[in-house]
Formats: sequence, structure tokens, C-alpha cells
Amino acid sequence: MIELSGNQHQGSRATGRAGNLAEGIYHKLKQDIFDFRLLPGDRFTESDVADRMGVSRTPVREALFRLQRESYVEVLYRNGWRVRPFNFEYFENLYDVRTILETAAVKRLCEQEQGAVQLEDLKRIWLVPASERLTDMSSLSALDERFHEMLVEAAGNDEMARIHREISEKIRIIRRLDFTKPPRVEATYLEHGKVLRAIMQRRADEAQMMLRAHIEESRREVRKITLHMLYSARADADRDAM
Repeated sequence: MIELSGNQHQGSRATGRAGNLAEGIYHKLKQDIFDFRLLPGDRFTESDVADRMGVSRTPVREALFRLQRESYVEVLYRNGWRVRPFNFEYFENLYDVRTILETAAVKRLCEQEQGAVQLEDLKRIWLVPASERLTDMSSLSALDERFHEMLVEAAGNDEMARIHREISEKIRIIRRLDFTKPPRVEATYLEHGKVLRAIMQRRADEAQMMLRAHIEESRREVRKITLHMLYSARADADRDAM
């Protein structure tokens, strides 16, 4: 058994604290981007973030490099950092890949026996009376993401599921906006239910068609809401700057 010296123990604890601090800063900055407190195109420095959060620049830099790897921010050499400008073409491409993966997964689900356990879990969430539907937008957004992820996972291809999870993470910044309007909540329950029933009855073509239409409708709504929110957030920022 290897024992650590006192200095090694202290070094290990310090490393752990620094890692936790960077993790916290990462999540805070990411949420600021998701909530448009940091707007696409906004510039800032590591010192700006460090001063605002009352920390040193080291964990801030670690958090920013992680966000850079995930394509949320970009470094401007000698000029600090910038929230990546909003690129709808980028998100459209991600939605296209997501649609291909999910419809392929649904086809496989209709052709095989495995995945029954995951489908039972989804039925308990989405095939419920209107009186039992959730109304909390944050919870619904997370459940909606899991619905689509579980469809892909149930198909039994681990690589397909991994790629789909990565895409879900990248589009989460705009996809969650689909749950800011009550009619979209009702539509999501109804559309998920139809897709599930078609899969259970092994109607692959119908299930794929409905799933594709469901994703496309969500994409249109999200684009419209995102444009409105970006405009409103930028207008508010301009007023505060005056």
C-alpha cells in the first residue's frame, strides 16, 4: 500500500479544490450563456470573470478552455475571449444529424426485440392522462431530451448513442427554449405518445415520419423563439449600457 506524505496529502487536497472551483466556474459561465446573460459575440477577459467571481485566473482559464472545446466560446489572442457568435447553420446541421440518428434508431427498434425496458420507462412518462402531465418547464425540457436519447440507446448501438448524446449537449442551448410556450408542452406529450405507439406496433415508416415531423416542428419553434430572445436580450443590454 502506498502512503502519501503530509505535503502530498495537502497537494492532493489543493488540486481537488482547484478542480472543484474550475468546475463551478464552468457551469456558471455555461448557464450564463444558456440564459443569454452572456450574449453571442460578447467579449471579456479572464480577469473580468475572475473579478466578478472573486477567484484567481487559473480556474477561470481552465473553465474557459473547457467551454472552448465544447464550442461555446473562442479565444481572441491578445484580446481575451468571446462568446461564439450564433450560427444557425451550425445548429441546423446538428439537427439534421440528430434526425438521421433518431430515425435510424426507430427503424431498428421496430425490427428487434431489445429495448423493451427503455420503452416501458418512456410509456410511464409520456403515455399519461392530461391531468398527470408535468408543467415544470425545466423538468420537461430534461425529460424531452431523455426521451430522444433513450430511443437511440434502446436501439443497442453504443457509438450511435454516444454521438447522439454529444449532439444533444451542443443543441441544448436552444432546444430547451421549446418549452417556454404552453402549446408546445401539450404538443410534445401528444407527439411523443404517437411515436411510442407506432414503435410498439412496429410501424417503422409511420414512426419515422412522425418523429421527423416532431423534430422539424421543434426546430422551427426554437429558431423563432431564439431570434426573439436574442433581440430582446441585446436590446436590454444596450439600454443598460446607456
